[in-house]
Amino acid sequence: MQTHFTLAQLADSDIEVANSILRSCVHCGFCTATCPTYVILGDELDSPRGRIYQIKSFLEEDRAPTGEEVKHIDRCLSCLSCMTTCPASVHYMHLVDHARAHIRKRFRRRIMDRLFRRLLTLVLPYPWRFRMALLAMAPLRPFGRIAPKALKPLFTLGPKRVPNPSAVDRPQVYPPIGPQKKRVALLTGCAQTVLSPEINEATVRLLNRHGCAVVVAKGGGCCGSLLHHMGETGASHAQAARNIEAWGREMEGGGLDAIIINASGCGTTVKDYGFMFRDDDAMAEKAAAVSALARDITEFIVELDLPKPRPPDQLNVTYHSACSMQHGQGLKAPPVDLLRQAGFDVSEPGEAHLCCGSAGTYNILQPEIAGRLRTRKLANIARSHPDVIATGNIGCMVQLAGGTDTPVVHTVELLDWAWGGPEPRAFGGRVS
Repeated sequence: MQTHFTLAQLADSDIEVANSILRSCVHCGFCTATCPTYVILGDELDSPRGRIYQIKSFLEEDRAPTGEEVKHIDRCLSCLSCMTTCPASVHYMHLVDHARAHIRKRFRRRIMDRLFRRLLTLVLPYPWRFRMALLAMAPLRPFGRIAPKALKPLFTLGPKRVPNPSAVDRPQVYPPIGPQKKRVALLTGCAQTVLSPEINEATVRLLNRHGCAVVVAKGGGCCGSLLHHMGETGASHAQAARNIEAWGREMEGGGLDAIIINASGCGTTVKDYGFMFRDDDAMAEKAAAVSALARDITEFIVELDLPKPRPPDQLNVTYHSACSMQHGQGLKAPPVDLLRQAGFDVSEPGEAHLCCGSAGTYNILQPEIAGRLRTRKLANIARSHPDVIATGNIGCMVQLAGGTDTPVVHTVELLDWAWGGPEPRAFGGRVS
């Protein structure tokens, strides 16, 4: 694709990167076949190729995007399926992230949209605030049907019961059972610690059982992805910087063999810290070191010498690969291989490359499209008649659980169970 940025524009590092990405696009259109919004809506402007043209236009002209352009960029899930499909290796993720930051700076949204987005940025990445918000909303759930359209997802996606906080998320070191083989840090996260604290608990148990000391570093927290994908780069970089500093202290102290992440959306972002801080002289080297150590829990566990598991009886597990796992991190085999090694009967749904509609805050901000994608995803999953649905991302868990009675659990909960841990709480005694 031809571009016409001025030399002055290209002096900006973000524009320089955008220019390189735009020039790598060859207009082939292969991306349209695997783009969820194009598949659902059939509009070229809601395809990666269409969005690339729109982004090129407002970046090249150095102008505020139009409302129509913002609508189509907002509809992008950032699922990155287009990156898996693209024969030219167009790095769409960095392009759309920059476009969203540009929109945040140059486009003035309607006041209610601004206020709602501001509310999300002030609540979701902060566990204590998020917990208080969910508890405050609990008595109002019966009135969700008559809530304003924009607020309905907050009622439908919120849990019926807010779990108690887990002690596992407090800064500390969990020693291994037996001789220490590895020392790793754990990203505890933000929303996940409120919605499903058992995920971190299962992760720590599984790692400890296989000879890993697990560090919950003081000062760590949200990875920054929720704010980053809303164009709030200043705030998201500040959150990322706190993690980099917290893990940096552990790297300099007892040393780390890996930084374990059990939410694939967070993993995609942490693995990109090196790029995010590439122009920051004070942080670039430390950020790159953190990205190099970042591993999804299944990516790490699959390389350990695992003993023979104690699998439950013939449990049919349908594995849903989160977009951030298969497209963002390129991890397809490790979760499935581990579940099969653990003794489960594992299947994958048709159209496995298509998003479930979660995508961070997408199912809150774009509930209609997200709902259609969830219905399509669950219909594909239902064809395999699962006893349980497994996935590696908390957002997908919440999204899928809202449309099915089949238990939805994190992959690590099943692995922990097979290697001696408790039955996943979501089963409620219905499965085993």
